[in-house]
Amino acid sequence: MDTPAVRDGALLLFRAILGVVFCAHGFEKLFIVGPAATTQYFQGLGIPQPGLIAWCTGAVELLGGALLVIGLLSTVVAGLLCVIVLGALWFQHAEHGFFIASGGFEYVLVLAAGLIMIVVFGPGRVSVDGLVYSRDRL
Repeated sequence: MDTPAVRDGALLLFRAILGVVFCAHGFEKLFIVGPAATTQYFQGLGIPQPGLIAWCTGAVELLGGALLVIGLLSTVVAGLLCVIVLGALWFQHAEHGFFIASGGFEYVLVLAAGLIMIVVFGPGRVSVDGLVYSRDRL
């Protein structure tokens, strides 16, 4: 079952799902809740420079999620998103235990694991990165 086609298809599906999740969260921060409310929320969590971090987080989630979907700059984007996720774990979720139902860190831990997988294994051949950096191009 571990053929290149299956592996690349699984990586594409994996990247697309993670990318859509991050796009949705970034869109929410920038356009639904808004940067001002996100800043206020981050300030309440004790995040340093909450205004700057709110804008950066929203932008990296929205644009980074879109880049993950198409597979462009995938390992860099996944690394940046992993930093954001680990920050959420530290500032928001760690004190609430494991389960998400009580505000815990299980969801962000799964996101971090997925992002680390992309950093380590790359986006696969079915990606812009795979097309640009392919050694098998004609």
